[in-house]
Amino acid sequence: MSDLPAPEFPAWPQFGDEERTGLVRALEQGQWWRVGGDEVDTFEAEFAAYHGAPYALAVTNGTHALEVALEVLGVGPGTEVIVPAFTFISSSLAAQRLGAVAVPVDVDPDTYCVDPDAVAAAITPRTRVVMPVHMAGQFADMDALDKIAADAGVALLQDAAHAHGARWQGKRVGELGSVAAFSFQNGKLMTAGEGGAVLFPDEESYEKAFLVHSCGRPRTDRDYLHRTTGSNYRMNEFSAAVLRAQLSRLDGQIALREQRWPLLASLLAEIPGVVPQGRDERGDRNPHYMAMFRVPGITIERRRAVVDALIARGIPAFVAFRAIYRCDGFWLAGAPDETVEQIAARCPNTEQIHADCIWLHHRTLLGTEEQMHLIAAVLADVLAG
Repeated sequence: MSDLPAPEFPAWPQFGDEERTGLVRALEQGQWWRVGGDEVDTFEAEFAAYHGAPYALAVTNGTHALEVALEVLGVGPGTEVIVPAFTFISSSLAAQRLGAVAVPVDVDPDTYCVDPDAVAAAITPRTRVVMPVHMAGQFADMDALDKIAADAGVALLQDAAHAHGARWQGKRVGELGSVAAFSFQNGKLMTAGEGGAVLFPDEESYEKAFLVHSCGRPRTDRDYLHRTTGSNYRMNEFSAAVLRAQLSRLDGQIALREQRWPLLASLLAEIPGVVPQGRDERGDRNPHYMAMFRVPGITIERRRAVVDALIARGIPAFVAFRAIYRCDGFWLAGAPDETVEQIAARCPNTEQIHADCIWLHHRTLLGTEEQMHLIAAVLADVLAG
């Protein structure tokens, strides 16, 4: 079947007159930073309302969103943050940049989200935050994690970089009572090229975060009263204007991806040796940041060749994230008192997933039903080759 046609998926990012109008609106207001403009303030209100949160703070990117959130939650030198071992490296680097120790724990082999039992086993007196990642839009087990965190007296920080618009048992991300951080990097479900946001459940945390993200200055400061440490994580007005338009597109895109994924997953499951990412049905709205699947037993070299072949045939494919403890950057600051192999020994699911998982960009799930069949046919052909 090597003569299968190359699919033409929708481009990403998607944009139109809404983004153009927003950019002109930001341009013509004459103030291009948040202190003098209206776009960032308005976007924060719209994003918070969309996710059911009282407060949102827009920042420069998703990594900074995690850093600001962690600092507000009391993370610093001598503290620990529990993170999934299978995730993008920002989840651990944000803690390490604050001088804390990122403690990787194993993930569920079906959903690829952090394993609550592994979290419970990793909590120590130095733990300040547990950071679940909602992998590819699939919620981590928030019921179990909420109880573990409450019993241990530590905070939860949802890394929701993949979970714009997601719901857990009918509740939106901001309705779960914990801080949550989002990314608007170019590949994310809504984007301004870069950008991030943090949802807060209370005014005190939001106001503290505002100081942190604006060099320690209160909103109305005219006397350079830098009331706390921090940095400049402020979002500009142009990014916020684009994100307001992107937010207006999100519901329709999620609805389409929710239609396409069950079909694609069923087709992938029919291919010998392919195992699609599972779904915890308590996550009753999944925005599907990625279409993820595993090929257990594949070698790393063979997986790379499969991904290259898929790309050559018009399917935007990627190897999965590397286990964070197998990244050099993880060990340069604030690393645990364990070796790579010691961590790997307690993270057997991560060891397998990071070596055999492949993901497809979410724009594939904006394609037609025919294209879902074509993806599966091309993958089957490549794996058989």
